[in-house]
Amino acid sequence: MPRIPTVELSRYLLTGHIASPGCLRARAALPGKNTRAALGGAPLPSRQLQPRQHACYLTTETSANPSTTTPPPAAAAAAAPFRKQLKEQAKALKKSGQKKKKSSDNQTVPGWELTVGIEIHAQLNTAHKLFSPATTSFNDPPNTHVAPFDLALPGSQPLFQPATLIPAVRAALALNCSIQPVSRFDRKHYFHWDQPSGYQITQFYEPFAKDGFITLYARDGIAAEDGEEINVGIKQVQMEQDTAKTTAQPGDVQWLDFNRVGVPLIEIITLPEIHHPATAAALVRKVQMVLASVDACVSGLEEGGLRADVNVSVRRTDDPSGKLGTRTEIKNLSSFKAVEDAIIAERDRQIKLLEEGGEVKGETRGWSLGSTETRRLRGKEGEVDYRYMPDPDLGPVVIGQDLVERLKETMGVLPDQEADQLMERYNLSAKDALSLMLLDGGARIQYFYNVLDSLEERLVADGQAVPKGAEHATLAANWCLHELGKLTDSASSSSSNPDALDGLAMTPLGESPLVPSFSLAAVLHHLHSRTITAKVAKDLLWAVYRGEIPQGGITNYIDTRGLWFKELPEEEYAKLADEVIQGEDKVLGEFLRWKHGKMKAYPQGKLMYLVGKMMRSGPEGRVEAAGAEGVLRARIEEVYLSELEKGE
Repeated sequence: MPRIPTVELSRYLLTGHIASPGCLRARAALPGKNTRAALGGAPLPSRQLQPRQHACYLTTETSANPSTTTPPPAAAAAAAPFRKQLKEQAKALKKSGQKKKKSSDNQTVPGWELTVGIEIHAQLNTAHKLFSPATTSFNDPPNTHVAPFDLALPGSQPLFQPATLIPAVRAALALNCSIQPVSRFDRKHYFHWDQPSGYQITQFYEPFAKDGFITLYARDGIAAEDGEEINVGIKQVQMEQDTAKTTAQPGDVQWLDFNRVGVPLIEIITLPEIHHPATAAALVRKVQMVLASVDACVSGLEEGGLRADVNVSVRRTDDPSGKLGTRTEIKNLSSFKAVEDAIIAERDRQIKLLEEGGEVKGETRGWSLGSTETRRLRGKEGEVDYRYMPDPDLGPVVIGQDLVERLKETMGVLPDQEADQLMERYNLSAKDALSLMLLDGGARIQYFYNVLDSLEERLVADGQAVPKGAEHATLAANWCLHELGKLTDSASSSSSNPDALDGLAMTPLGESPLVPSFSLAAVLHHLHSRTITAKVAKDLLWAVYRGEIPQGGITNYIDTRGLWFKELPEEEYAKLADEVIQGEDKVLGEFLRWKHGKMKAYPQGKLMYLVGKMMRSGPEGRVEAAGAEGVLRARIEEVYLSELEKGE
C-alpha cells in the first residue's frame, strides 16, 4: 500500500474530504464547514473537545455520485429483540428447504478433525479511554466524548490512563494468567474510516498477561465428546484501543460515532485447542461470566460489550503430518448461538471444498443471523501487512507485584465457586444455576440474593427459624428464574409497546424498578407461609409488574380483594379424595404393584394426576396441592390398598 500524503490525511480528518478519486469520499452530515462542530464539539480549544447537546455524525459515502445519496433518517430503527432474530433465522432456514441438524448431533464429521482458536474483545469497565482523558460513553449522544488524540489531530499525544489497568489485571487473574511485570504497546497499521490515526495501539509483542487457562465443565455446555471437563489454554491477554462505531444507513452511507474510539479493550487469545463447536460457544459464555464476576467488562456478548472472532481449520484424522489446516477467521460474532453455528458452517464448507479437490484460502469471513454458510469479506492480513512496530510515543507499562497481590485478595467469588454453592446450598440444577448467573448480564443472581435476604427478614420477623439451604431458598430461586422469565416472555410476544421489550430493566446491583426485590419477597413470604395459593401468587406478580400494586402494598392488596387462602379442613380433603378415587381402579392397581415390589419407583405421576382431579373438583381457591397430596397419599395407602388386598 503506497504512503498517503499527510496533506490528504489531514483533509480527511479535519474536513472529511479526500480530493483524489478512491474508495472513500466523505462529507459533513450537518451544514457548515467546521468539521469540529460536525463531530459534536465546539471549535477546538487548546486541550479538549467540548461536548454539544445534539447528536452529530460524520458520514462516509461509497457511491460514485454523492448528490444522489439518500439522506440518512433522523433516527435509526430500533434493533429487533434477539429472541425475534432467532425466530426469523428459523423461518429463513425452513423457507430454504434445508433441515438443520441438532447441535448435539453435529459436533463431529467422520474422518475429519476441527480445530478452533478464539479471540475475544471485551470493553473494560473504566471511566476514561485508554490514551486520553475523555470519558467512556455507551449511551450518550454520538461524538460528544472525543479528545484531540482520539481523532489523531496533529500534535496530539497519547496519555496512558493507569486506572484502566485495574479491570484488565483482574480479568487476567481470573483467567489464571501470569501477569508480566513489564509490557509495551505496539502500533498495528491499517487504514480505515473507523481508525483516524491509521493504526491501532495494541500489545502484540509484549502483552501484560500470558499463559493462562480456563476450565470448562459438562454443566457449561461443552460437547459430550469432551467428557466431564476440559482445559483450554489462554495464550495471552493484551490491552488495546477500540475503533469508531460504524452504523450503516441507506444509500451506501455510514455514520461514524467517535465516542468509541480509544475505549479500552482487552483481547483474550486462546490456544487452538478446541475441537467441537459447542465447546467453543461454551468457552465464550464462560469467559463472559468470568469477566462479569470480577467487574471487568461493561456488558455481555449480545449487548455489544464483547465481540468474538473465531479461527477455524480442518484436517483429515489420518493425516500423517499432523499439521493444522489453513485457517480462516470469522469476525464479530454477536451471540453464543452464532459462535456455534458459524463454526459448523465454516467447518462444513472447508471439508466440502477439500473433498472436491479445492484449496482452503486464508481469509476473513463473515456470518449473518439466519445464514447457512459464511461469506468472504477480504483476504487474511498477516503480521507483515499490519507492519507492527513499537509505539515510540508510549513508554513501558510496569505492574507492581503488590498491586497483583492486592487484586488477587479482593477478587471475589468466581463463577465455578458460585455455581457449586447454588447447586449444593440451594438444591438448584446446574442448568438453573448457570441461567441465574448469566441472565441480565449477571444482575439476576444478585437480584436473587436480594429477594432471599428480604424473604428471610420477613420469616425471622414471624418468629420462624431460617436454616441454611432451606426450602424457601429453592422457592425464591425458581421464582427469580422461571416466573420472572414468564413475565418478559409474555410481554415481548403479546405487547405492541416497544417499552415492553426492555425486560425487567435490571440494574447491576440486582434491582428491578418493574418488580422490586422486596415486592417479590413479600409475595413469596405469603406463599411460603401458605396464606395464599400459587395461582394467587402468580397473579400478584403480574399485578406488581403492571404497576397495579403500590410499593409495600402487597398485603393490603390481598386483604382488600379477599385473596387469602382458606384451606379445606382435613375431613373435607378426605371426602374430596374419596370422590376422585371412585372409578380409578386401574390407577390404584399401580400403587398396589408398587407396594408388592413389582415396581421400583413410587407412582408419583399417578398420584399427581389424582391431585389434579381434586383441585379441579374442589372449591376454587381452597384446595392446596401439598395438602391435597398428603391426604390423598394417606387415604390410598391406609384405606384403599388394604381393601384391594382383601379383594384378592
